[in-house]
Amino acid sequence: MKIVRLAAAAAIALASCTLHAQEASPATAPPTAAPSVSPAVENSVVKIFSTLRRPDPFKPWTKATPQDITGSGVVIEGKRILTNAHVVGYASQVQVQASQDGDKVGATVVAIARGMDLALLKLDDESFFDKHKPVRRTSVLPDVREAVMAYGYPLGGTSLSVTKGIVSRVEFVPYGYGSAGLRVQIDAPINPGNSGGPVIDGDKMIGLAFSVAANAQNIGYVIPNEEVELFLRDVADGRYDGKPLLLDDVQTLENPVLRRYLKLDRSVDGVVVHRPYRSDAQYPLKEWDVITRIGDYPVDDQGMVKLGPNLRVRFQYRVQQVARDGKVPLTIVRDGRTMEVQVPVAGPRPLLIPPLEGSYPPYFVYGPIVFSRATAEYLSFINRNAPLLNAFGFNGNPLVTRRGDEPDAQHEELVVVSSPFFPHKLVAGYSNRFGSVVESVNGVPVRSLRHLVALLRDLKDDLVVLRFDQRLGETMILPRQAMVDATDGILQDNGIRSQGSPDMMAVWNGKKS
Repeated sequence: MKIVRLAAAAAIALASCTLHAQEASPATAPPTAAPSVSPAVENSVVKIFSTLRRPDPFKPWTKATPQDITGSGVVIEGKRILTNAHVVGYASQVQVQASQDGDKVGATVVAIARGMDLALLKLDDESFFDKHKPVRRTSVLPDVREAVMAYGYPLGGTSLSVTKGIVSRVEFVPYGYGSAGLRVQIDAPINPGNSGGPVIDGDKMIGLAFSVAANAQNIGYVIPNEEVELFLRDVADGRYDGKPLLLDDVQTLENPVLRRYLKLDRSVDGVVVHRPYRSDAQYPLKEWDVITRIGDYPVDDQGMVKLGPNLRVRFQYRVQQVARDGKVPLTIVRDGRTMEVQVPVAGPRPLLIPPLEGSYPPYFVYGPIVFSRATAEYLSFINRNAPLLNAFGFNGNPLVTRRGDEPDAQHEELVVVSSPFFPHKLVAGYSNRFGSVVESVNGVPVRSLRHLVALLRDLKDDLVVLRFDQRLGETMILPRQAMVDATDGILQDNGIRSQGSPDMMAVWNGKKS
Protein backbone atom coordinates (compact mmCIF):
# COMPACT_ATOMS: atom_id res chain seq x y z
CA MET A 1 0.00 0.00 0.00
CA LYS A 2 1.65 3.20 -1.11
CA ILE A 3 1.01 6.38 0.79
CA VAL A 4 0.68 9.54 -1.25
CA ARG A 5 1.23 12.61 0.85
CA LEU A 6 1.00 16.05 -0.65
CA ALA A 7 1.73 17.53 2.77
CA ALA A 8 5.12 15.78 2.69
CA ALA A 9 6.31 18.84 0.82
CA ALA A 10 7.10 20.25 4.25
CA ALA A 11 9.97 17.79 4.48
CA ILE A 12 11.56 18.82 1.20
CA ALA A 13 13.67 22.01 1.16
CA LEU A 14 14.88 23.77 -1.94
CA ALA A 15 18.67 23.97 -2.08
CA SER A 16 20.51 26.40 -4.32
CA CYS A 17 20.10 24.78 -7.72
CA THR A 18 19.80 21.24 -6.25
CA LEU A 19 16.85 18.86 -5.88
CA HIS A 20 16.26 15.14 -5.61
CA ALA A 21 17.12 12.47 -8.13
CA GLN A 22 14.20 10.71 -9.77
CA GLU A 23 13.94 7.35 -11.50
CA ALA A 24 14.24 7.24 -15.30
CA SER A 25 11.19 7.31 -17.57
CA PRO A 26 10.86 5.33 -20.81
CA ALA A 27 10.68 7.16 -24.10
CA THR A 28 7.15 7.66 -25.37
CA ALA A 29 7.67 9.42 -28.70
CA PRO A 30 10.33 9.72 -31.40
CA PRO A 31 12.81 12.57 -30.90
CA THR A 32 12.31 15.80 -32.79
CA ALA A 33 14.96 17.81 -34.57
CA ALA A 34 17.17 20.02 -32.43
CA PRO A 35 15.99 23.66 -32.45
CA SER A 36 18.17 26.50 -33.64
CA VAL A 37 19.56 29.22 -31.39
CA SER A 38 17.35 32.32 -31.31
CA PRO A 39 19.21 35.69 -31.40
CA ALA A 40 16.13 37.42 -29.94
CA VAL A 41 16.17 35.08 -26.95
CA GLU A 42 19.92 35.47 -26.51
CA ASN A 43 19.45 39.24 -26.29
CA SER A 44 16.85 38.89 -23.53
CA VAL A 45 18.60 36.43 -21.21
CA VAL A 46 20.48 38.23 -18.44
CA LYS A 47 23.12 37.34 -15.91
CA ILE A 48 22.17 38.17 -12.34
CA PHE A 49 24.69 39.19 -9.69
CA SER A 50 23.42 38.93 -6.11
CA THR A 51 24.98 39.64 -2.74
CA LEU A 52 23.12 37.55 -0.20
CA ARG A 53 22.91 38.09 3.57
CA ARG A 54 21.23 34.93 4.75
CA PRO A 55 20.17 34.45 8.38
CA ASP A 56 22.36 32.65 10.88
CA PRO A 57 19.87 30.60 12.95
CA PHE A 58 22.57 29.77 15.53
CA LYS A 59 23.63 33.40 15.98
CA PRO A 60 20.28 35.11 15.43
CA TRP A 61 21.61 38.50 16.54
CA THR A 62 23.64 38.71 13.34
CA LYS A 63 23.51 37.64 9.69
CA ALA A 64 25.63 35.15 7.82
CA THR A 65 28.74 36.35 5.99
CA PRO A 66 27.82 38.09 2.70
CA GLN A 67 27.87 35.71 -0.24
CA ASP A 68 28.23 36.75 -3.87
CA ILE A 69 26.44 34.46 -6.30
CA THR A 70 25.41 34.58 -9.94
CA GLY A 71 22.36 33.25 -11.71
CA SER A 72 20.29 33.86 -14.81
CA GLY A 73 17.05 35.61 -15.67
CA VAL A 74 14.83 36.41 -18.62
CA VAL A 75 13.01 39.54 -19.75
CA ILE A 76 9.21 39.24 -19.63
CA GLU A 77 6.35 41.62 -20.31
CA GLY A 78 5.80 44.64 -18.07
CA LYS A 79 9.48 45.63 -18.05
CA ARG A 80 10.35 42.87 -15.59
CA ILE A 81 12.95 40.16 -15.14
CA LEU A 82 11.86 36.66 -14.15
CA THR A 83 14.29 34.50 -12.19
CA ASN A 84 14.47 31.97 -9.35
CA ALA A 85 13.79 32.92 -5.75
CA HIS A 86 16.97 31.21 -4.58
CA VAL A 87 19.03 33.50 -6.84
CA VAL A 88 17.81 36.70 -5.16
CA GLY A 89 16.37 35.62 -1.80
CA TYR A 90 17.97 37.54 1.11
CA ALA A 91 19.78 39.74 -1.42
CA SER A 92 21.13 43.05 -0.16
CA GLN A 93 22.18 43.97 -3.71
CA VAL A 94 21.05 42.73 -7.13
CA GLN A 95 22.41 43.68 -10.55
CA VAL A 96 21.68 42.37 -14.04
CA GLN A 97 23.76 42.35 -17.20
CA ALA A 98 22.77 41.36 -20.72
CA SER A 99 24.94 39.17 -22.91
CA GLN A 100 26.56 41.88 -25.00
CA ASP A 101 26.32 44.79 -22.54
CA GLY A 102 29.32 46.10 -20.67
CA ASP A 103 27.37 47.67 -17.83
CA LYS A 104 25.37 46.22 -14.97
CA VAL A 105 21.98 47.64 -14.04
CA GLY A 106 20.71 47.77 -10.46
CA ALA A 107 17.58 45.77 -9.69
CA THR A 108 15.02 45.35 -6.92
CA VAL A 109 13.08 42.24 -5.95
CA VAL A 110 9.39 43.15 -6.24
CA ALA A 111 7.79 39.71 -5.80
CA ILE A 112 8.99 36.35 -4.59
CA ALA A 113 7.52 32.88 -4.12
CA ARG A 114 10.07 30.85 -2.21
CA GLY A 115 8.04 27.65 -2.23
CA MET A 116 7.76 27.72 -6.03
CA ASP A 117 11.26 29.22 -6.45
CA LEU A 118 10.15 32.19 -8.57
CA ALA A 119 10.94 35.89 -8.28
CA LEU A 120 10.36 39.12 -10.21
CA LEU A 121 12.83 41.99 -10.56
CA LYS A 122 12.36 45.63 -11.53
CA LEU A 123 15.33 47.57 -12.90
CA ASP A 124 16.52 50.97 -11.72
CA ASP A 125 16.98 52.05 -15.35
CA GLU A 126 14.05 50.87 -17.46
CA SER A 127 15.65 52.10 -20.68
CA PHE A 128 17.35 48.68 -20.58
CA PHE A 129 14.14 47.24 -22.00
CA ASP A 130 14.33 49.42 -25.12
CA LYS A 131 16.90 46.97 -26.52
CA HIS A 132 15.97 43.82 -24.64
CA LYS A 133 12.47 42.65 -25.45
CA PRO A 134 10.26 40.12 -23.62
CA VAL A 135 10.66 36.47 -24.53
CA ARG A 136 7.40 34.92 -25.67
CA ARG A 137 6.00 32.02 -23.66
CA THR A 138 4.14 29.03 -24.99
CA SER A 139 0.76 28.28 -23.41
CA VAL A 140 0.96 24.48 -23.58
CA LEU A 141 3.05 21.89 -21.80
CA PRO A 142 5.92 20.44 -23.83
CA ASP A 143 5.63 16.89 -25.08
CA VAL A 144 7.97 14.21 -23.80
CA ARG A 145 11.06 13.99 -26.07
CA GLU A 146 10.44 17.46 -27.44
CA ALA A 147 13.76 19.15 -28.27
CA VAL A 148 14.63 22.20 -26.16
CA MET A 149 17.53 24.53 -25.44
CA ALA A 150 18.58 25.87 -22.04
CA TYR A 151 19.94 29.43 -21.95
CA GLY A 152 21.89 30.82 -19.02
CA TYR A 153 25.17 31.72 -17.39
CA PRO A 154 26.53 28.62 -15.64
CA LEU A 155 29.77 28.66 -13.71
CA GLY A 156 32.94 28.23 -15.72
CA GLY A 157 32.66 31.24 -18.00
CA THR A 158 31.24 34.73 -18.41
CA SER A 159 29.40 34.53 -21.72
CA LEU A 160 25.94 33.15 -22.43
CA SER A 161 25.74 29.35 -22.55
CA VAL A 162 23.24 27.41 -24.67
CA THR A 163 22.79 23.64 -24.28
CA LYS A 164 20.55 21.23 -26.17
CA GLY A 165 18.42 18.41 -24.88
CA ILE A 166 14.98 16.86 -24.82
CA VAL A 167 12.06 16.78 -22.42
CA SER A 168 12.29 13.54 -20.44
CA ARG A 169 9.32 13.74 -18.07
CA VAL A 170 6.50 15.96 -16.80
CA GLU A 171 5.36 15.46 -13.19
CA PHE A 172 3.41 17.09 -10.38
CA VAL A 173 5.71 17.02 -7.35
CA PRO A 174 6.46 18.73 -4.04
CA TYR A 175 8.64 21.81 -4.59
CA GLY A 176 9.33 23.21 -1.15
CA TYR A 177 7.68 23.70 2.24
CA GLY A 178 3.93 23.50 1.62
CA SER A 179 4.21 23.89 -2.16
CA ALA A 180 3.70 21.56 -5.09
CA GLY A 181 3.48 22.03 -8.82
CA LEU A 182 4.30 20.79 -12.28
CA ARG A 183 7.94 20.08 -13.01
CA VAL A 184 9.51 19.34 -16.38
CA GLN A 185 12.62 17.16 -16.52
CA ILE A 186 15.12 17.72 -19.34
CA ASP A 187 18.46 16.17 -20.22
CA ALA A 188 20.07 19.41 -21.44
CA PRO A 189 23.08 20.06 -19.18
CA ILE A 190 22.18 22.55 -16.43
CA ASN A 191 24.72 23.69 -13.85
CA PRO A 192 24.88 26.19 -10.98
CA GLY A 193 24.39 29.61 -12.54
CA ASN A 194 21.79 28.35 -15.02
CA SER A 195 19.14 28.89 -12.36
CA GLY A 196 16.53 31.36 -13.60
CA GLY A 197 17.41 31.02 -17.27
CA PRO A 198 14.73 30.18 -19.85
CA VAL A 199 14.34 26.82 -21.53
CA ILE A 200 13.31 27.41 -25.14
CA ASP A 201 11.52 25.52 -27.88
CA GLY A 202 12.12 27.41 -31.14
CA ASP A 203 11.80 31.02 -30.03
CA LYS A 204 9.29 30.46 -27.20
CA MET A 205 9.98 29.75 -23.57
CA ILE A 206 8.55 26.53 -22.13
CA GLY A 207 9.71 27.27 -18.58
CA LEU A 208 12.47 28.39 -16.24
CA ALA A 209 15.45 26.24 -15.23
CA PHE A 210 15.71 25.93 -11.47
CA SER A 211 17.53 22.82 -10.28
CA VAL A 212 19.45 19.66 -11.06
CA ALA A 213 19.18 16.16 -9.62
CA ALA A 214 21.76 15.38 -6.97
CA ASN A 215 24.29 12.66 -7.79
CA ALA A 216 23.05 12.26 -11.36
CA GLN A 217 24.13 13.41 -14.79
CA ASN A 218 22.07 15.40 -17.29
CA ILE A 219 18.91 15.54 -15.19
CA GLY A 220 17.74 19.11 -14.95
CA TYR A 221 14.41 20.52 -13.82
CA VAL A 222 12.27 23.28 -15.27
CA ILE A 223 9.35 25.26 -13.82
CA PRO A 224 6.86 25.19 -16.72
CA ASN A 225 4.98 28.23 -17.95
CA GLU A 226 1.74 27.11 -16.35
CA GLU A 227 3.30 27.58 -12.92
CA VAL A 228 4.88 30.86 -14.02
CA GLU A 229 1.48 32.19 -15.13
CA LEU A 230 -0.09 31.26 -11.79
CA PHE A 231 2.70 33.12 -10.01
CA LEU A 232 2.34 36.23 -12.18
CA ARG A 233 -1.43 36.35 -11.68
CA ASP A 234 -1.00 35.88 -7.94
CA VAL A 235 1.48 38.75 -7.54
CA ALA A 236 -0.45 41.17 -9.77
CA ASP A 237 -1.81 42.79 -6.60
CA GLY A 238 1.71 43.16 -5.18
CA ARG A 239 1.50 40.20 -2.82
CA TYR A 240 2.11 36.46 -3.19
CA ASP A 241 -0.65 34.46 -1.52
CA GLY A 242 0.31 30.98 -2.66
CA LYS A 243 -1.44 28.19 -4.51
CA PRO A 244 -4.53 26.41 -3.17
CA LEU A 245 -3.69 23.03 -1.71
CA LEU A 246 -5.72 19.98 -0.74
CA LEU A 247 -4.20 19.04 2.61
CA ASP A 248 -5.81 15.65 3.19
CA ASP A 249 -3.61 12.52 3.19
CA VAL A 250 -4.60 9.84 0.70
CA GLN A 251 -3.42 6.38 -0.23
CA THR A 252 -3.68 4.39 -3.43
CA LEU A 253 -6.39 1.83 -4.13
CA GLU A 254 -4.18 -0.73 -5.85
CA ASN A 255 -4.30 -3.46 -3.22
CA PRO A 256 -7.16 -5.95 -3.86
CA VAL A 257 -7.63 -6.69 -0.14
CA LEU A 258 -8.09 -3.01 0.59
CA ARG A 259 -10.71 -2.86 -2.16
CA ARG A 260 -12.48 -5.89 -0.64
CA TYR A 261 -12.39 -4.31 2.82
CA LEU A 262 -14.11 -1.19 1.44
CA LYS A 263 -16.67 -3.36 -0.44
CA LEU A 264 -15.95 -1.56 -3.68
CA ASP A 265 -17.17 -2.66 -7.08
CA ARG A 266 -14.37 -3.33 -9.58
CA SER A 267 -15.64 -0.40 -11.65
CA VAL A 268 -14.72 2.10 -8.91
CA ASP A 269 -11.34 3.78 -9.40
CA GLY A 270 -9.84 6.40 -7.11
CA VAL A 271 -7.78 7.03 -4.00
CA VAL A 272 -8.64 6.41 -0.37
CA VAL A 273 -8.71 9.17 2.22
CA HIS A 274 -6.16 7.96 4.74
CA ARG A 275 -6.41 10.91 7.12
CA PRO A 276 -8.71 13.90 6.59
CA TYR A 277 -7.12 17.27 7.22
CA ARG A 278 -9.70 17.95 9.91
CA SER A 279 -11.66 15.52 12.05
CA ASP A 280 -14.63 17.68 13.05
CA ALA A 281 -18.11 16.52 12.05
CA GLN A 282 -18.63 19.37 9.58
CA TYR A 283 -15.57 18.55 7.50
CA PRO A 284 -16.74 17.01 4.19
CA LEU A 285 -14.13 14.20 3.95
CA LYS A 286 -13.98 11.21 6.27
CA GLU A 287 -11.53 8.37 6.70
CA TRP A 288 -12.05 5.63 4.08
CA ASP A 289 -13.81 7.92 1.61
CA VAL A 290 -12.74 7.09 -1.96
CA ILE A 291 -12.08 10.11 -4.18
CA THR A 292 -13.11 9.13 -7.71
CA ARG A 293 -13.16 12.52 -9.47
CA ILE A 294 -11.74 15.99 -8.94
CA GLY A 295 -14.00 18.37 -10.76
CA ASP A 296 -14.80 16.56 -14.01
CA TYR A 297 -11.51 14.64 -14.07
CA PRO A 298 -11.43 10.89 -13.19
CA VAL A 299 -8.85 9.78 -10.62
CA ASP A 300 -7.24 6.37 -11.09
CA ASP A 301 -6.19 3.83 -8.45
CA GLN A 302 -2.71 5.37 -8.22
CA GLY A 303 -4.09 8.83 -7.55
CA MET A 304 -3.30 10.08 -11.04
CA VAL A 305 -5.23 12.07 -13.64
CA LYS A 306 -4.59 12.15 -17.38
CA LEU A 307 -3.33 15.29 -19.09
CA GLY A 308 -3.11 13.65 -22.50
CA PRO A 309 -2.75 10.24 -24.14
CA ASN A 310 0.80 9.79 -22.80
CA LEU A 311 0.87 11.90 -19.63
CA ARG A 312 -0.46 11.25 -16.13
CA VAL A 313 0.20 13.36 -13.04
CA ARG A 314 -0.97 13.31 -9.43
CA PHE A 315 -4.60 14.32 -9.07
CA GLN A 316 -3.75 17.21 -6.70
CA TYR A 317 -2.50 19.05 -9.80
CA ARG A 318 -6.11 19.73 -10.78
CA VAL A 319 -6.75 21.68 -7.56
CA GLN A 320 -5.23 24.80 -9.09
CA GLN A 321 -7.64 24.59 -12.04
CA VAL A 322 -10.92 23.61 -10.39
CA ALA A 323 -10.77 25.36 -7.00
CA ARG A 324 -13.30 28.17 -6.66
CA ASP A 325 -13.94 30.42 -3.67
CA GLY A 326 -11.61 28.40 -1.48
CA LYS A 327 -13.18 25.01 -2.22
CA VAL A 328 -12.55 22.15 -4.62
CA PRO A 329 -15.34 19.86 -5.94
CA LEU A 330 -14.75 16.14 -5.39
CA THR A 331 -16.81 13.07 -6.19
CA ILE A 332 -16.45 10.42 -3.51
CA VAL A 333 -17.76 6.98 -2.63
CA ARG A 334 -18.68 6.57 1.05
CA ASP A 335 -20.20 3.33 2.36
CA GLY A 336 -21.14 2.35 -1.18
CA ARG A 337 -22.86 5.66 -2.00
CA THR A 338 -21.59 8.17 -4.56
CA MET A 339 -21.57 11.76 -3.25
CA GLU A 340 -20.36 15.16 -4.39
CA VAL A 341 -18.64 17.34 -1.79
CA GLN A 342 -16.95 20.72 -1.68
CA VAL A 343 -13.66 20.43 0.23
CA PRO A 344 -11.89 23.52 1.61
CA VAL A 345 -8.46 24.27 0.19
CA ALA A 346 -5.85 26.51 1.72
CA GLY A 347 -2.29 27.68 1.42
CA PRO A 348 0.63 25.85 3.04
CA ARG A 349 -0.24 23.91 6.19
CA PRO A 350 0.82 25.87 9.30
CA LEU A 351 3.72 24.23 11.08
CA LEU A 352 4.91 24.35 14.66
CA ILE A 353 8.45 24.46 13.24
CA PRO A 354 8.01 26.66 10.15
CA PRO A 355 10.52 27.85 7.56
CA LEU A 356 11.74 31.45 7.84
CA GLU A 357 10.26 32.33 4.42
CA GLY A 358 12.65 35.22 3.87
CA SER A 359 12.58 36.64 7.38
CA TYR A 360 15.31 36.64 10.02
CA PRO A 361 14.88 34.70 13.28
CA PRO A 362 13.73 36.63 16.36
CA TYR A 363 15.86 36.28 19.49
CA PHE A 364 16.29 37.38 23.09
CA VAL A 365 19.44 37.37 25.22
CA TYR A 366 18.96 36.76 28.94
CA GLY A 367 22.24 36.70 30.83
CA PRO A 368 24.48 34.16 29.04
CA ILE A 369 21.51 32.40 27.34
CA VAL A 370 20.15 33.15 23.86
CA PHE A 371 16.55 32.13 23.13
CA SER A 372 15.02 31.97 19.66
CA ARG A 373 12.17 30.43 17.70
CA ALA A 374 12.62 26.93 16.26
CA THR A 375 12.55 27.03 12.45
CA ALA A 376 13.17 24.58 9.64
CA GLU A 377 16.50 26.32 8.97
CA TYR A 378 17.51 25.90 12.61
CA LEU A 379 17.11 22.13 12.28
CA SER A 380 20.01 21.97 9.82
CA PHE A 381 22.38 21.05 12.68
CA ILE A 382 20.58 17.73 13.20
CA ASN A 383 19.19 17.00 9.71
CA ARG A 384 22.49 15.58 8.44
CA ASN A 385 23.72 14.11 11.71
CA ALA A 386 22.19 10.67 12.20
CA PRO A 387 23.66 10.01 15.70
CA LEU A 388 22.44 13.39 16.93
CA LEU A 389 19.04 12.89 15.33
CA ASN A 390 18.79 9.53 17.06
CA ALA A 391 19.82 11.03 20.41
CA PHE A 392 17.28 13.85 20.13
CA GLY A 393 14.56 11.37 19.21
CA PHE A 394 15.44 9.04 22.11
CA ASN A 395 15.38 11.99 24.50
CA GLY A 396 11.97 13.10 23.25
CA ASN A 397 13.15 16.49 22.05
CA PRO A 398 10.20 18.19 20.27
CA LEU A 399 12.54 19.35 17.49
CA VAL A 400 12.32 15.72 16.34
CA THR A 401 9.10 14.37 17.83
CA ARG A 402 6.93 17.32 16.74
CA ARG A 403 8.57 18.07 13.39
CA GLY A 404 5.35 17.87 11.36
CA ASP A 405 2.89 19.13 13.99
CA GLU A 406 0.73 22.21 13.65
CA PRO A 407 0.58 24.97 16.29
CA ASP A 408 -2.01 24.50 19.05
CA ALA A 409 -3.32 26.37 22.07
CA GLN A 410 -0.42 25.16 24.22
CA HIS A 411 2.33 25.84 21.67
CA GLU A 412 2.17 28.61 19.10
CA GLU A 413 5.82 27.83 18.37
CA LEU A 414 8.80 26.11 19.99
CA VAL A 415 11.33 28.19 21.91
CA VAL A 416 14.91 26.92 21.75
CA VAL A 417 18.26 27.74 23.26
CA SER A 418 19.64 28.77 19.89
CA SER A 419 23.33 29.07 20.73
CA PRO A 420 25.88 27.62 23.13
CA PHE A 421 25.94 29.51 26.42
CA PHE A 422 28.21 32.53 26.53
CA PRO A 423 31.02 31.84 29.07
CA HIS A 424 29.85 33.08 32.48
CA LYS A 425 29.84 31.98 36.10
CA LEU A 426 26.03 32.15 36.23
CA VAL A 427 25.78 28.93 34.21
CA ALA A 428 28.79 27.19 35.77
CA GLY A 429 28.10 23.54 36.50
CA TYR A 430 25.26 23.22 33.97
CA SER A 431 25.70 21.33 30.74
CA ASN A 432 25.14 23.40 27.63
CA ARG A 433 21.48 23.40 26.62
CA PHE A 434 22.06 24.28 22.94
CA GLY A 435 19.15 22.78 20.96
CA SER A 436 16.93 22.28 24.01
CA VAL A 437 13.28 23.36 23.87
CA VAL A 438 12.04 25.45 26.79
CA GLU A 439 9.08 23.82 28.53
CA SER A 440 8.33 26.25 31.35
CA VAL A 441 9.52 29.23 33.36
CA ASN A 442 8.83 28.94 37.09
CA GLY A 443 6.16 26.36 36.37
CA VAL A 444 4.34 28.33 33.66
CA PRO A 445 4.31 26.51 30.28
CA VAL A 446 5.89 28.58 27.51
CA ARG A 447 3.67 29.12 24.43
CA SER A 448 5.98 31.24 22.29
CA LEU A 449 9.12 33.38 22.35
CA ARG A 450 7.02 36.48 23.02
CA HIS A 451 5.41 34.67 25.95
CA LEU A 452 8.82 33.65 27.31
CA VAL A 453 10.10 37.24 27.17
CA ALA A 454 6.94 38.48 28.91
CA LEU A 455 7.32 35.85 31.64
CA LEU A 456 10.95 36.84 32.27
CA ARG A 457 9.97 40.52 32.24
CA ASP A 458 7.18 40.09 34.79
CA LEU A 459 8.95 37.59 37.06
CA LYS A 460 9.20 38.74 40.69
CA ASP A 461 10.70 35.59 42.21
CA ASP A 462 14.35 35.70 43.28
CA LEU A 463 15.11 32.60 41.26
CA VAL A 464 14.39 31.64 37.66
CA VAL A 465 13.48 27.97 37.14
CA LEU A 466 14.01 26.87 33.51
CA ARG A 467 12.66 23.44 32.67
CA PHE A 468 13.29 21.86 29.26
CA ASP A 469 10.99 19.60 27.25
CA GLN A 470 12.91 16.30 27.12
CA ARG A 471 13.24 13.04 29.04
CA LEU A 472 16.79 13.46 30.27
CA GLY A 473 18.79 16.53 31.21
CA GLU A 474 18.74 19.27 33.79
CA THR A 475 16.47 21.92 35.21
CA MET A 476 18.34 25.19 35.54
CA ILE A 477 17.97 27.36 38.64
CA LEU A 478 19.30 30.88 38.06
CA PRO A 479 19.41 34.11 40.11
CA ARG A 480 16.93 36.48 38.45
CA GLN A 481 18.48 39.87 39.23
CA ALA A 482 22.02 38.67 38.54
CA MET A 483 20.91 37.42 35.11
CA VAL A 484 19.40 40.81 34.30
CA ASP A 485 22.44 42.71 35.62
CA ALA A 486 24.91 40.56 33.69
CA THR A 487 23.20 40.92 30.33
CA ASP A 488 24.67 44.28 29.22
CA GLY A 489 28.22 43.17 29.93
CA ILE A 490 27.70 39.90 28.06
CA LEU A 491 26.34 41.81 25.06
CA GLN A 492 29.39 44.10 25.03
CA ASP A 493 31.85 41.23 25.45
CA ASN A 494 30.37 39.42 22.47
CA GLY A 495 29.80 42.37 20.17
CA ILE A 496 26.00 42.10 20.23
CA ARG A 497 24.29 45.42 19.56
CA SER A 498 20.85 44.62 20.95
CA GLN A 499 19.52 42.34 23.65
CA GLY A 500 16.79 41.15 21.33
CA SER A 501 15.21 41.52 17.93
CA PRO A 502 12.92 44.58 17.64
CA ASP A 503 9.73 42.57 18.20
CA MET A 504 11.12 40.94 21.35
CA MET A 505 12.48 44.22 22.71
CA ALA A 506 9.01 45.73 22.29
CA VAL A 507 7.74 43.00 24.61
CA TRP A 508 10.64 43.35 27.08
CA ASN A 509 10.18 47.10 27.32
CA GLY A 510 6.41 46.86 27.47
CA LYS A 511 4.11 47.25 30.41
CA LYS A 512 4.65 44.82 33.24
CA SER A 513 1.63 43.10 34.72
